[in-house]
Amino acid sequence: MPERRQPLEAHGQSLAELAAAIEARGGPAPVDQWNPAHCGNSDMRIARDGKWYYRGTPIARPAMVRLFSTVLRREPDGTHVLATPVEKLTIEVETTAFRATQMTMSGEGAARRIGLTLDSGDALIIGPDHPLKVVDTPEGPSPRVAVRFGLEAEMVRSLYYELAEVAIAEGHDPPGIWSDGSFFPLVP
Repeated sequence: MPERRQPLEAHGQSLAELAAAIEARGGPAPVDQWNPAHCGNSDMRIARDGKWYYRGTPIARPAMVRLFSTVLRREPDGTHVLATPVEKLTIEVETTAFRATQMTMSGEGAARRIGLTLDSGDALIIGPDHPLKVVDTPEGPSPRVAVRFGLEAEMVRSLYYELAEVAIAEGHDPPGIWSDGSFFPLVP
């Protein structure tokens, strides 16, 4: 069961104060516990390459992107929103909210653990809590890992090829990879 943290109080706080409160808690905000009214569109977009835009202009400050990523969630209807205790704004996401850009592996076979670092700075272990799936897209297979609150991270192509190389060497049918005690096929 996920750890329950103290709720954040955002009423009357500036964006900087809210960011500091989220950072002090360690990790993302509890957006799954917030159900504010939908207030409109944020005019923000996360491009396929992971870049964040506001009204067509790239958001150049990594700290700002990190802050927004901590209040991001995916709704049951598939839309993405930025949620705070008092408002919820839609954000356009072209493919996935995050990109897995770095990978580490330790162990072999069923004892292997695969760690990923996301473009947001988050880290996770592929496994039951963060399963890997491969989605068939017009651009080819898209390996995706569940992150949190319905959000996914797409693995950059070089990481997918690295996993495929291990899967081929191990000879699984279907080709796949073990991580954290679970097997994940690398085919759609």
